[in-house]
Amino acid sequence: MKNNWLLTLLACLLVTSGMAQDCKGFYYLQNNKTIEMTIYNKKGDANGKQVYNVSEVTNGGGTVTGQLNSEMFDKKGKSISKAKGTIQCKGGVMMVDMKMTLPAAQQEQFGTTDAKAENIYMEYPASMQVGDQLKDATMDLQIDNKGMKQSINMIVSNRKVEGKEQVTTTAGTWDCFKITYKSKITIKTMGIGIPVNIEGTEWFAPGFGIVKTDSKHGGTAITAIK
Repeated sequence: MKNNWLLTLLACLLVTSGMAQDCKGFYYLQNNKTIEMTIYNKKGDANGKQVYNVSEVTNGGGTVTGQLNSEMFDKKGKSISKAKGTIQCKGGVMMVDMKMTLPAAQQEQFGTTDAKAENIYMEYPASMQVGDQLKDATMDLQIDNKGMKQSINMIVSNRKVEGKEQVTTTAGTWDCFKITYKSKITIKTMGIGIPVNIEGTEWFAPGFGIVKTDSKHGGTAITAIK
């Protein structure tokens, strides 16, 4: 009986250790890490950058959580928006706070306004394979823009793993899954909605994170990790 209890405890410890091992490589979950992503316009020219600072990384109940402070700069280096969010990982499944996935145009539009939303996550499973259909995700964001109430509804759907590709930037080289998706963003002001439809592609490196994104409106790529 005692031996069975010890074996069960050992198995639990191994599982927990494995979860932490699967998660610790993600760049969003490395304490005090700074990640710079260059923002490109639809012509492919650098048009600014997004800087993420990781803090308060915790590990509890098999889930690793990192707090993110995000700041966007224009091509002249002027700060134009700030945001906060979280990244989680459990058993190698990366879960990205959807507030951090808003396209650059929408982030710039709302700048440093007071925005509130429940933490809704986009999932990137450890068992991802070419041909997989990934989970959809929906976020509702409430905004107080200097007393003017606005809202953003973002639906990301039809997420499909199309293939594998190697991506190289000034920050390194990664073997990535190429994921296509559709995104519908509806911005409402005084009850009137303006929808924006985006068909995009992102490159996800297992055990590391999102390395590059692209759409007809522009894209991003990791260009520095500090």
